[in-house]
Amino acid sequence: MTTLALTGDSILQRRLLSMTDPEIKPLFDLIRGCDAAFTNLEVLPNDFHGDPAFDSGGSHFGAPSWVLDELIEAGFGMFSTATNHTLDYSISGLEYALDQLDRRGLCHAGAGRHLEEARRAAYFTTPKVTIGMVACGSTFTKGQEAARQTHAMQGRPGLNPLWPDSTYEVTPDQMAVVQQMAEGLGLEKFRQFRIGTGFAFEAPDGIFPFNGMNFRVGECTRHVRHPNPKDLAAIIRWVEETKLASDIAMVSIHAHEHANEKDEPADFIVEFAHAVIDAGADIVVGHGPHLLRGMELYKGKPIFYSLGNFIGQNEMVRQLPGESYDRFRADDQLTPTKLYKQRTKDDQKGFPSDIRYWQTVVPICRFEGDTLAEVTVHPVSLGLGEKRHRRGRPRLASGQEAESILKSYAMLSERYQTNVNVEPDVATVLI
Repeated sequence: MTTLALTGDSILQRRLLSMTDPEIKPLFDLIRGCDAAFTNLEVLPNDFHGDPAFDSGGSHFGAPSWVLDELIEAGFGMFSTATNHTLDYSISGLEYALDQLDRRGLCHAGAGRHLEEARRAAYFTTPKVTIGMVACGSTFTKGQEAARQTHAMQGRPGLNPLWPDSTYEVTPDQMAVVQQMAEGLGLEKFRQFRIGTGFAFEAPDGIFPFNGMNFRVGECTRHVRHPNPKDLAAIIRWVEETKLASDIAMVSIHAHEHANEKDEPADFIVEFAHAVIDAGADIVVGHGPHLLRGMELYKGKPIFYSLGNFIGQNEMVRQLPGESYDRFRADDQLTPTKLYKQRTKDDQKGFPSDIRYWQTVVPICRFEGDTLAEVTVHPVSLGLGEKRHRRGRPRLASGQEAESILKSYAMLSERYQTNVNVEPDVATVLI
């Protein structure tokens, strides 16, 4: 039997001390006791080297490279690097971070020095099991995705992209208004000019492009998204390879996109998860929105749509570039912690104002071969209410807080007809 511990986003900025801090040690002893453990590396371990990008993933999440050593000591051996922060310090910062990962011989996937490297699977091998991992992201700014190499030109470093193809369906009356605006603002005339000069192309039948968005007439007003077929096929190519070359094939996706509520994944994420399992994946692990989403068992394979925050030290970033100050309308003389304090109006908005960002779960999956045999779900608290430099450190929850976390997770999972049996301080998934 193989045990695999799964976590969400790790935003680590300070020493974790997982071996010596008695408050958090029991959780990390649980993780260290597994055959393998995964986390999403939400920071860039670049020692703040590189060129700060104008458009960050929210905040510029540079970090000391020794955070990798802290996470290794905490029991982690598998890391996703495809996030909206992958290029917070541009290409030079990403290359420095990749070097830090490679020097330590770590299993990491999701970002690379060109598209094929970013798409490529990584493997975590123990005497008992080999787990293959493909990682991708759907939340990023255009230009942050890696580019392919050709026989004539090198590729571009970046992340492994899963673009969501996006269409806005509107009623006929609404479409008439969209077209009138496009004409009145001169946008349609400019689009036709670009087509005439070879810098743009005609839209598919039934699609009306407007300011970067695609509209079509439908029965009601809705936003329709599907995985980009080209990206999906490229990712499936590596999922199939992973299944051939390992005992357990895992896919990681970093996705902020949601449906009606933030704790509901967008339809294209569900479609993607089902597609990669159909292609051979044994498990799909999601993260990105910083809060929990439910779990689905699809064809007996687990899909964790989001495991939320695992380590939440985003307020502890010690250096920020000028663009961060501009974005948050903060005076350059503010130190970083004061900037975050201003940004949240002293915890009245943003992450510190919502308990969902400070509670999560750590599922431990037990496999017989590549067949899921058992999932135990452990409730975790990140200590909201503690001082800024103390909160964000994960520890096993207990008592009423543990019950609340597990019942909430069970409710989120009911949406996918997944039965989560809540017991004191732990839950089990009925396979």
